[in-house]
Amino acid sequence: MPSANSSSGSTSVGAKVPGPPCIIYKTRNDYFTLVPVIMTDDKSAIASYPDIRDIYYNHGFSYPTVLTGGYLLDNRGIGPNVGFLSYTYESYSRLPKTPNSNELFKLIVDKEPLLEMYQCGSKNQYTDLVKTLNDIILKGELSQLNRLK
Repeated sequence: MPSANSSSGSTSVGAKVPGPPCIIYKTRNDYFTLVPVIMTDDKSAIASYPDIRDIYYNHGFSYPTVLTGGYLLDNRGIGPNVGFLSYTYESYSRLPKTPNSNELFKLIVDKEPLLEMYQCGSKNQYTDLVKTLNDIILKGELSQLNRLK
């Protein structure tokens, strides 16, 4: 199994370490600037969506981090039931108030956007998160991760 850290006592990729989950994924189309929402299992409603003030990460919009091979590192908190709204992060942030889930559901542009999704443990377990994930992708070691989709 690939190592998450190069120091002794390193944590294996996918191991349980407290902190934000490390999710990488690939989509059918380019949804990079679109706001994600989480739908119910049957995809008939929205289970979770961000407030207009909750779409920021590290002093900017919570766009995913681009990885090699067309993969993206989640910075928003998505999962297998993700859908993408027609709103971009920028346009969503300028709304006077957060729409309700019924209004947002009508704005989902794709209810099945994912080609692949992997849970890679916790972001906190990595010393160099992006480099390690890119190495895993380039070495063809994705099969050693927890595939969610």
